[in-house]
Amino acid sequence: MEGLSPAAMEQVAAYFQALAEPTRLQILNLLRSGERNVGEIAAELGHTSANVSRHLSVLTQRGLAQREGRGTSVYYRIADPGVFALCDLVCGSIARQHESAARESQVFIASAKRATRTARRAAK
Repeated sequence: MEGLSPAAMEQVAAYFQALAEPTRLQILNLLRSGERNVGEIAAELGHTSANVSRHLSVLTQRGLAQREGRGTSVYYRIADPGVFALCDLVCGSIARQHESAARESQVFIASAKRATRTARRAAK
């Protein structure tokens, strides 16, 4: 991000802000497999249409989703497929952190068990 102007930094922050909401991530994940209308998204997520529309508005404003009116329905699709590469990168990073934390926990548990056995032997 070196060399970005303050205005560009604001745009980057707004992009990430749009992604910083679990419902919007769920919507993007649904749209990954194809376009849907508000009612379909609401039904699949178990949210109200009003709630889904509000989130879709944010995604559309930030350039992550596109809308297309067809008759009385509006369909949404992914505008920037690159968002999935970003999400996959973040998910991979989180998975690695969890794997590392799990390994550290296993080492700690093993160490605690050894210390407990040693303490029991010493107490006999």
